[in-house]
Amino acid sequence: MASQDTTCSELRLDQQLCFTLYSTSLLMTKFYKPLLKGLGLTYPQYLVLLTLWEEDGLSAGAISRRLRTDTGSLTPVFKRLATEGLLQRVRSDEDERVVEMFLTEQGRALQQRAREIPDCVVMASGQSCDELEELKARLEALRDRLQDAIP
Repeated sequence: MASQDTTCSELRLDQQLCFTLYSTSLLMTKFYKPLLKGLGLTYPQYLVLLTLWEEDGLSAGAISRRLRTDTGSLTPVFKRLATEGLLQRVRSDEDERVVEMFLTEQGRALQQRAREIPDCVVMASGQSCDELEELKARLEALRDRLQDAIP
């Protein structure tokens, strides 16, 4: 049996920032699930739609960069949203390798139904909008520094 070093607090799970971020992310996604179910969306689909509601007609690559993920993992999401009638996938006239995503009327209309979701998150957090904005800014700064630190 291996001896346990109880003085090594830097390796305790509850001391790990990565675990706090990971478990919070899991709970945030779990919180969103019933809200999005009413819209017929998964969390990744919601993120894609948020991106297109902000700027319609983006390429698959541009959306994947905004969401900080690879295009391959989003391809099934794009296909499903197209099958559901929420977006159209169109090959670019300039470069046929590029696929652009355009909201349909149904996809645009869903934005109105999704408007209440951010307020639900604020209410559940028990924090003010200012506190959440500060937290978001600090997490974005951390994310950017970590991005810069990756070789």
